[in-house]
Amino acid sequence: MVARVIVVDERDVVADAVVNALTESSQVEWCQRAPDLTRDTQAQFAAVIDNQRIDTVVFAPFSTSPKYGMPDLGQAEALLGYCVRAARIKKLVLLSSAAAWDCSHHNPGLISESRPLRIGSAGPLAAAWIELERIARVCLADSGTELTILRLSPMPVPGGADYFSRLFSRPFAISLAGFDPSIQILSPVDLARAVCCAVQRSRGGVFNVAPDAVIPLSRALRLAGTSRIPVPYSLQRIARAALAPAGLAQPMSQVNYIRYSFAVSNEKIKRDLGFVPARSSGHALLDLKPQAAEPEQSRNKLDVSYDPFGMDKDYITAFGRTLFKFLERYYWRIEVDGIENVPRQGRVMLVGIHRGFMPWDGVMALHLMVQRLGRYPRFLVHPGLVKFPFLFNFIRKLGGVIACRDNADYFLERDDMVGMFPEGVQGAFSLYRDAYRLGKFGRDEFVKMALRNRTPILPFVTVGSAEVFPILKKIEWKWWKRRMEWPCFPITPTFPLLPLPLPSKWHTQFLPPIHIEERYTPEAAGDGRVVQAISQEVRARLQDAMNKMLALRKSLFRGSIFEQAERDRDAT
Repeated sequence: MVARVIVVDERDVVADAVVNALTESSQVEWCQRAPDLTRDTQAQFAAVIDNQRIDTVVFAPFSTSPKYGMPDLGQAEALLGYCVRAARIKKLVLLSSAAAWDCSHHNPGLISESRPLRIGSAGPLAAAWIELERIARVCLADSGTELTILRLSPMPVPGGADYFSRLFSRPFAISLAGFDPSIQILSPVDLARAVCCAVQRSRGGVFNVAPDAVIPLSRALRLAGTSRIPVPYSLQRIARAALAPAGLAQPMSQVNYIRYSFAVSNEKIKRDLGFVPARSSGHALLDLKPQAAEPEQSRNKLDVSYDPFGMDKDYITAFGRTLFKFLERYYWRIEVDGIENVPRQGRVMLVGIHRGFMPWDGVMALHLMVQRLGRYPRFLVHPGLVKFPFLFNFIRKLGGVIACRDNADYFLERDDMVGMFPEGVQGAFSLYRDAYRLGKFGRDEFVKMALRNRTPILPFVTVGSAEVFPILKKIEWKWWKRRMEWPCFPITPTFPLLPLPLPSKWHTQFLPPIHIEERYTPEAAGDGRVVQAISQEVRARLQDAMNKMLALRKSLFRGSIFEQAERDRDAT
């Protein structure tokens, strides 16, 4: 079918790019930008549609105020309603925003279209875009009109008044101290190509539109020639609340999108509509501000590939030569056994025991495998670890990712190593008297992840990490739990008065892998009895290894476990 298309978009750069791309399409007979709809929306729109026999509408909602980034829901409802009542439009392509996902430390990274929106608990910006999509669905219900929703990554344009256009076009940018999230910047050129694919091939549905690669905010600002001024979140809240009524500052609902990592997956639109982005985030920034950098310098920066979840191997190497080396060799004097059991390549599910409520045992396990094997495990972490400034940067740059099925599958499918602690946050907050007694393994998700991805499970145990912050008492404090997302307020010999870890002696043992991929098919992940049996096997191995190590430990602060074990084996 040859389409006759009208494009509704108040942004000249975007509208012109879309019209030009559609005009060049062999499947589009006629395409034009809609006239100015600010005065008499329905009359002007109706005249063009009726005269030109339009059957396809590409619609980007007008903003109530570009600075606030909110779609004009009233005008959108009027226009969409007309499409159904009078115009008999066959296809509507709605340009929504990836901001509908909302921005939170719970976001997993590379959000897919299958992830539910936070309806009812979203912030004001996300709620406005969610409501726009709801209006479109209601207006077009039972009309026979195909509705395709494109959720766009941030797309700054020259001269734009929206938050991201202003952020990257000014000489200075106010960012959040302690947060350097990964972001995606969409080029209008790629948006136009995505719209073409939607007009030509879509049969309805929701699609993310984003470039293939992310870029850290700090490097994006440097690439755009913008100086970054980090200001703490609390100070920004006060200042922006005071300036917002006068229209001098964006509200915090906008700023939050550079607080936490906010990236969406474009796999669905690639697979279903054949759209492959041609412009990276870096290219999109240079298109916005081409004079920002010298050509050769720009090319060098654009060639850099950034980890989509924020891992920075240079950052890990730097800490490995300094702090981590000091902690391993001199402070905790970590003794390691069984490192040869860790495969040097291929997918692995690393399953351990986490104690001491701070993530140092996971950090040191990462350090050991990087130094001795050159492997970089991806630990699944609780969202509370990336909620706060500086800790956000630290955990993400070490490769920590939010614990969820999508993230685990993403890395295992790519033959990476995924690490997790199946007791969850409750295990990390065990009282010291129970520190070396394994608790419940929750829903045994680690087993299901391993089965689905045909992955061996490699248990590992650290004895000594429970003593760095031995929890003597737990206080139930609702405000603290809500604020920190911890299950309790812990009392230790040093926390909270002097929150320094104690210099206990650590012993880490990597056990032989359990090759469940040789015993079961991926379908076994749906069999509760199989999952529970594997979980109990892993739990038994961990508890047995821990008991043997504790039996050989003579002191909390010195001595070797594994040398003694070797002598005992030789004696027998």
